[in-house]
Amino acid sequence: MNPITYRPLARLALLAALALGGLTGVQAATTLKLAHFAAESHPAQTAGLQFKKNVEARTGGEVLIELYPANQLGSPPDQLEQTVLGVIDMNLPTQGALDKYEKAFATVMTPYAFSSYDEAHQVLDGPFYDWVAPRLEKKGLVLLSTWEYGFRNVTNSKRPINTPADMKGLKLRTPPELQIIAALEAAGATTAQIAFPELIAALNQGVVDGQENPIGVMYHFKIYEVQKNLALTQHVYNSMTHVISLASWKKLTPRQQAIVREESRSAGLLMRKLVAAQEAEEVGKMEAAGVKVTRPDIAQFRALMQPAYDRVAQYAGKENMKTFLDMLPK
Repeated sequence: MNPITYRPLARLALLAALALGGLTGVQAATTLKLAHFAAESHPAQTAGLQFKKNVEARTGGEVLIELYPANQLGSPPDQLEQTVLGVIDMNLPTQGALDKYEKAFATVMTPYAFSSYDEAHQVLDGPFYDWVAPRLEKKGLVLLSTWEYGFRNVTNSKRPINTPADMKGLKLRTPPELQIIAALEAAGATTAQIAFPELIAALNQGVVDGQENPIGVMYHFKIYEVQKNLALTQHVYNSMTHVISLASWKKLTPRQQAIVREESRSAGLLMRKLVAAQEAEEVGKMEAAGVKVTRPDIAQFRALMQPAYDRVAQYAGKENMKTFLDMLPK
């Protein structure tokens, strides 16, 4: 063959091989989709961006991360189902979503189980992780790490809440998680389950008197603009939990798996710091916007929770509840 025509042909063959990953040692990048429900301005997305940046850098571009915040790939239950099926690679569900697949997760949202963020983190990163990770993997999900979401609090349009007596007669929107419903009903309120995208309209139209959520959700979705009473009841703690489809996990090499796990934990720590740092600031901004903030005596609410504990134990399983309660600081 004429050398002049050989060189362009060889170059074309090389480029084709590179494009197909066909040469020895050349690997096509693995792209992982990470979907979650938090707003783009929420700390979850900030943590997700750090996770993306660090994974891509440490793997030399072998693993790429695509982020889909604010329910872009469906409702939270749909996203998690698609992750179990391997359609979406990674998700950040709360324990309330995960307990539909593994009942042990239901115990985390037991009303007033934790008295502080530090206490929750020690349990969830330690004995709880060791307990549930193998069980979750049998359902098709690998538990990478626990991130954050926060203690949940109550807003309403009727009156300030200082004691459980102030809850009586209030109709409050909740997500469909039994633990949250049980906590508010034990405190004296009635509840209605309304999808989050319909919440603002329901509040504006008086379908419900109020709602409950972590501070960051109230602030980033501007719930405070239609609700002028905020009570820091801290009735339930939950967190976003970083999971990856077992099928997607198996596509990664052991080295890539180690990097993904390490950077998941690092992102979770970042989100925890951001949530803790921003909560006090966000409460202050809501107060400045005209919201009446009350700080009820938590002990009065905790004293009413036995019916809620019974309902959670029945749902989660009594043995699961016992195992979880034994993990809590005495």
